[in-house]
Order: sequence, then C-alpha cells, then structure tokens
Amino acid sequence: MEENSYVKRQRFYKTIMLVVLTVFITFIFTTVFISNQIEKNGSTNDNSITSIFQNLTGNSNLQKSLETIEELVKDKYLNEIDEKKAIEGAIEGYVDSLGDPYTEYIPAEEMEDYTEAIMGNYVGIGIYMTKNIEKNLIEVLSPIRESPAEEAGIKPGDFITKINGVSYTGDEMTQASNVIKGEEGSKVTLEILRGDQTITLEVERRNINTNPVYEYLIDENIGYLGISSFDEGVAEDFKNKFLDLKDKGIKSLIIDLRDNGGGIVEEATQIVDYIVPKGKDILITVDKDKNEEITKSKEDVLIDMPVVVLVNASSASASEIVAGALKDLDEATIVGSKTYGKGVIQEFLSLSNGGGLKITIEEYYTPNRTKINGVGITPDVEVELETSVTGLPTDKNDTQLNKAIEILHQQ
Repeated sequence: MEENSYVKRQRFYKTIMLVVLTVFITFIFTTVFISNQIEKNGSTNDNSITSIFQNLTGNSNLQKSLETIEELVKDKYLNEIDEKKAIEGAIEGYVDSLGDPYTEYIPAEEMEDYTEAIMGNYVGIGIYMTKNIEKNLIEVLSPIRESPAEEAGIKPGDFITKINGVSYTGDEMTQASNVIKGEEGSKVTLEILRGDQTITLEVERRNINTNPVYEYLIDENIGYLGISSFDEGVAEDFKNKFLDLKDKGIKSLIIDLRDNGGGIVEEATQIVDYIVPKGKDILITVDKDKNEEITKSKEDVLIDMPVVVLVNASSASASEIVAGALKDLDEATIVGSKTYGKGVIQEFLSLSNGGGLKITIEEYYTPNRTKINGVGITPDVEVELETSVTGLPTDKNDTQLNKAIEILHQQ
C-alpha cells in the first residue's frame, strides 16, 4: 500500500475502533477505513429519497423505481409522510438486501458517536460481538480482559437475546448498541442464551481499558504474548514486550490470538514481518475487479526462535492473517481450534445526508492463496478445551496452552 494511503487508513480506522469499543464491536474487523464524503449533485439541497439514491447509484433502475414509488406515495398516501424516516428506510433496505453481515448503513444520528470517539472516552461493558447469520442472534466473540463483561461472567459463544427486558435479533445490532450504551457507573441487564440455559446478568458500564498486548514469562525458556486486538500501535508494543522477554532469556515464544476479533491489517502484517524473512509474501488481497495486491515482508527477522500461535473459533480477520501467514511459511506451529473465517476488508464512507456506509471492498488470502472467508484456518495441532478456562497463562486447565508448552519443550 502507498504510504499516504497507509497513514490515512490508520487514522480513520482508529477513529472507528475507538467508538465501537464504547460498547462493543458489532462486527469482527480485519478492516482499514477510508472516510470520504459523497457529495450531492449540483447545488440542490433536496433530501428526497430519489435525490439521496441518485448520489449513491446514478441514473439507475433503482433510482427510477424509487422515483415512481415516491411520486405515487406523495400523490395517493392518506397520512402524513415522515421524509427522514422514509429515506433512512430506503437506504437501510438497499444495504440490507446485499446480505453481507459486514456491510452496514449508519444513520446520521449515530454518526456523532464516531466523531466523539476521537476524544478517546469510551464507556461500556467491554465485549466483542458479531451477528450470527445462521441464528440471526447477537453473538459474543469474547469479553475484553478485565472488563465489566468478563467480571460478570459473559463468555465467548454466548448469545444476547434481551437487553433491559427487550428482545433483539442479529439484524438489530445498531439498536442493541444504542441501548447498551450509557453513563459510567450505570447498569444494563442482559439476557444470555448459553446452550440450552438462559442467564440474566446485570453489568456495570465503565471506562474500558483495551490494553491489547499481555506479557508473561511462563518459565525461564518460554515467553507468552497475548494479543486481544490489533489496534493502532499494537505491533510496536508487541515488539517492545518481546524484547523485554528476550532480555529475560526466553528461547521460544507463545503468541495467543484466541478470542482476538481482528483490527488494523498493517498491525497484523507488521507482526508477521518480525518473524518471517525479508521479501516473503505474507498477504494477498483481491478487489471486485480481481485486481491483486501482495504484501511482502520488509524487515530482517526479529523473532528467531520457535513460535507457537494459539487460535480458536473467535480468532478472526487480522488474527487469521497472522496465523495463516505463519502457517503457510512454516514459521510457527498453529495450535487450538479452527478459526472464525472472516477474510474480507471494509471501507468506511461518510454520506451527504449525514449518515455513513461501511462496505466490504476486498477479500484476502494467505500466502499460499488459501481462502479464509467462510472457511477459517485449521490449526497444525487441533486441541479443544476440555474445561472452561480463565484465559490467563497461569491456568493449568488450559489444554491448548498446555499443548503449546509441550511442543516448545520438545524443540
């Protein structure tokens, strides 16, 4: 990617990531966002349905159909027309018809949250979430470590079915987000479906510390770095904490990407770059016109020791970039369970009506051109968790972590 594009994408992605973490991440992101303004044609201030769609689609069949419907409704409809609501409904219907869980229209009144996030103030319960397409439910990918959600007992794979006594489906992620938001210190009541069990939890809203890199010395030879998300600056933080572990004498490293829902693409590829030799293909992206862009490693190897990467069903997007590249290039042993399978990138666009559009623009593949989206990555060594675990590197019941330690002790 060109340098100016990289910088812009970093900056705007950070803006979006900060706001979604005020409550939760509504979709898994291996995404970088570019914010553009779709301007109105000419100098008109017309905010009719057809004028909005003319800006989005041009002189299309969609525009003609909407124009006909609009004329008929205005001519025949008995009651008063809420123009704003009609516009929002038309746009949402068009976007929803794509059937893409990662493409989303953000109404104008919710865009303020995105700009407020620049201030860095985020209050919420601290969970990564997505829409479960099969069940049309809101699914928890994972709670953020040391967050109110984790403290309340929310677990990966839980489904949130009610918020403050009101039912919500996967199609109502935005509405659910608005309800979960609130003042610091206030509480929200969630009804959780876990298997066949229904659980009601009251969770306090607090400032969320998203510290994404966790460092731990497992023994004198093995270091542990857990990455909860690929936010801006994670690669540099990862590097510094690795060097700290190296100074302590480690001979091998565990990178824990379990329950990591993704983040900035360049942060993920930079971490891969620390491990693989210079000049290697580490990521392939393809757009709708089948144009390919290949990202190669640019630096000399920093981590020259055996590496095990831990993954699970909630390891997604940027996590799958790291795991897929290191697996294909034979630079790490991947241990755990099959990953989520989210291999597409979104772009963020601001619209002239004050709303926003998050739209899927590219699919990506591993260096061996292995498809990720809808498939996931199968570990080299598959290990399922036998019991519930804390997610901490001190948990003796963590069978996946135990297998990683066993592998490194043998090398």
